[in-house]
Amino acid sequence: MAVSAARRREVIDALRRGTVPQAGLDLFAVGLERFENALDDELATVAAGGAVFKAVRGEYGSGKTFFARWLAERAKRRGMAATEIQISETETPLHRLETVYRRLVERLSTASHPPSALRDVIDAWFYTLEEDVLATGEVPTGDDGTPDMAALADGVERLMEHRLAAVARTTPAFAAALRAYRRAQLAGDHATAEALIAWIGGQPNVAASARRAAGVRGDLDHFAALGFLQGLLTVLRDCGHPGLLVVLDEIETLQRVRGDVREKGLNALRQLIDEVDAGRFPGLYLLITGTPAFFDGPQGVQRLAPLAQRLATDFGTDPRFDSPRAVQIRLAGFDLPKLVQLGGVVRDLYAAGARNPDRIAARVDDAYVAELATAVSGGLGGQVGVAPRIFLRKLVADVLDRVEEFEDFDPRRHYALTLSPTELSEVERNAAASTLRAASADEVELDL
Repeated sequence: MAVSAARRREVIDALRRGTVPQAGLDLFAVGLERFENALDDELATVAAGGAVFKAVRGEYGSGKTFFARWLAERAKRRGMAATEIQISETETPLHRLETVYRRLVERLSTASHPPSALRDVIDAWFYTLEEDVLATGEVPTGDDGTPDMAALADGVERLMEHRLAAVARTTPAFAAALRAYRRAQLAGDHATAEALIAWIGGQPNVAASARRAAGVRGDLDHFAALGFLQGLLTVLRDCGHPGLLVVLDEIETLQRVRGDVREKGLNALRQLIDEVDAGRFPGLYLLITGTPAFFDGPQGVQRLAPLAQRLATDFGTDPRFDSPRAVQIRLAGFDLPKLVQLGGVVRDLYAAGARNPDRIAARVDDAYVAELATAVSGGLGGQVGVAPRIFLRKLVADVLDRVEEFEDFDPRRHYALTLSPTELSEVERNAAASTLRAASADEVELDL
């Protein structure tokens, strides 16, 4: 597969920092091949006007965030939009759907527009409406062939009302704000237009003058949030994006909140699933990620019987025979052979853009990649599932970069693996607790 230099560099730079790349995940997705056909079928269903709900379960370090971003890339290649929301008690509580919608818009992206793509999407929508109106041939033109702008504006507004009719019946404020945004643009009132885009995106504290221009009041509330999502899906579909992938990541944080907040969050999730099943959101792919404890434990899904019924999946069989079409799928995490395979893929990707690919192939061969993978996983207490991030960081930053830069560097002779608590995440530190030794008394954590 041909890979551009920019795409390769973006991936390698992210791995060097120890982060998940924002794009190019398909270049080193290992172990996800068995999900591809089922997920592609589901994306096709969404693009055709259907709706899909999916839950992904896995322990910490099993690759849930990677899976979600990998799926987002596949969705964008189909022309869909995507957004990823980190659920948290303080920043994005699940039971406050107006906040979830606001984060959804802030992280909204397409293949051609980074977050937040809301304004680009809406401007593209109005452009599409203009083209559709002009295509009818009903807009008079002047002697120079230019269309009558007043007639064009009237035609666009009528077509907009028709396209948003279903949304306006339940959430008239969405259509009213779009109408006012269009008028502010035509009038050159950029301040009002910007404020209305912010209001459509669910931002609080929008100027009262802008809201008055649209004939709306207050901020977006919990009950209107789903109507605004419905309107956003309509706009996306009309301007060439046949669907939207929404990822609710780290949903297991619901287990650690106050009891009444947890109940509200679980019920909001149940409501979202029911709305998807009822067909209210054509073009929506809703994906949630969580730990097995969240799906099976007493402080998670099992606390709300209707939600547990909707997510029930039999995992009693051998994981090899898990159906990727089930409502809930599990990620088994990495074993050592997969970790070695991943290292080989990343090494080859690095070498393809290196100045000295032959030196890299000779000194970082498959045997050495296996040695490093074994050493890193051993340093993390043998828990291979939490090793990929730090393993790839060590491979790229400590080994491949040095082999590339220094002609006489041999990783077998000149490099000894070290794992410092300061470079590890909390999960990685816990895994390495049996092997790491504190460098000073200041690094010893005491539970007081």
